[in-house]
Amino acid sequence: MVDVLLGLQWGDEGKGKIVDYFAGQYDVIARFQGGPNAGHTLYLNGQKVVLHTIPSGVFHNNCVNLIGNGVVLDPVTFQKEYNTISALGIDLKKNLFIAEKTHIIVPTHRALDKASELAKGHEKIGSTLKGIGPAYMDKTGRNGLRIGDVLRPDFNTLYDKLKQKHLQLLGNYNFKEDISAWEEEFFTAVEFLRGMNIVNGEYFINDKLNAGKSVLAEGAQGSMLDVDFGTYPFVTSSTTLSAGVCTGLGVAPKWIREVIGVTKAYCTRVGSGPFPTELHDETGELLRKTGNEFGATTGRPRRCGWMDLVALHYTCMLSGVTQLVMTKSDVLDAFKEVSLATGYEIKGKTTQQVPYDLNDAAIKPVYKAFKGWTNKTAGVRSYAALPQEMKTYLAFIESYMGIPVAYVSNGPEREQILKK
Repeated sequence: MVDVLLGLQWGDEGKGKIVDYFAGQYDVIARFQGGPNAGHTLYLNGQKVVLHTIPSGVFHNNCVNLIGNGVVLDPVTFQKEYNTISALGIDLKKNLFIAEKTHIIVPTHRALDKASELAKGHEKIGSTLKGIGPAYMDKTGRNGLRIGDVLRPDFNTLYDKLKQKHLQLLGNYNFKEDISAWEEEFFTAVEFLRGMNIVNGEYFINDKLNAGKSVLAEGAQGSMLDVDFGTYPFVTSSTTLSAGVCTGLGVAPKWIREVIGVTKAYCTRVGSGPFPTELHDETGELLRKTGNEFGATTGRPRRCGWMDLVALHYTCMLSGVTQLVMTKSDVLDAFKEVSLATGYEIKGKTTQQVPYDLNDAAIKPVYKAFKGWTNKTAGVRSYAALPQEMKTYLAFIESYMGIPVAYVSNGPEREQILKK
């Protein structure tokens, strides 16, 4: 069967660490969407490792890892990441595979991303400028290059055709970028890719399933950034919900079993877009400082606020979440009082539903306050030993969501995950 692990907020929920925690229980870890704008941070023996494209199961000898067709892959970023992991003594030639239908990010995708963002002015999306959006646009526009194409003798011809199309588009923006250095890196990385384990991803993973192997599907970004159901247009370019597993890996819905949703004990967001519970005061700054809320990929400071149960219930509904994992609970140790948004007040009426367009809605969150806990919880090693005040906080979330908080993470290390 396939279990799915998703972020339920606006990304940065700590999914990488949670995948790493569960990975030892599975035969295959498969990344099903997104690009190198995602940053999954893990700590191994005290050493910080940030993964951008490679699945978070690569540090487990017992499982293989698949980059699925729903991903967009930047060859340059991939090669750098591959070399970083190999330097840690991991033999990726044994346990890493790439689906041949995975789309490729080319240098002019990055230029188009930059041009498009600049053209938006004050309405910019907050793109990481990694070329993700333009790569997905070429995918749906049926112009894209795929990993399988690097094995074709006419790859350079295919590349030049796509490049010329992009240069015409850049001319429409009146935007020029010297991509010669990017291209040199790109073709070096493409040659590197040719030596990878490139497989027919859909047959690869279905053969594993039919042989009785277990799969953990790993998502990137967060559910509120889903291209259909997120805070459009301030969203990513792929399906970040559990539905994306089927098209992003080539598996039928019948294989999906558990859907594990990851949420922080509070909320963060990077870039532009609506954020109903954002705090612009000392409390928000304390959340950012205590939680070290700066992007793993970009280094940008994250916007911070209290947990939004309205949005969380919405994303759990969309993905059929069966159990919750709460990360960074220890960050709330710093607060005498903590709050949860239980509703939205819009035009004088209270609702528990996410409106059609969060951008236009003047939302006033309805909060429920809880007494904080003065105990430092980072050293706690069992769920039962957590402070009663934290248990009350968790119990309310479970009651509101109708889903168990099955795990609580109280620090960055692998052993700082407490099972209920």
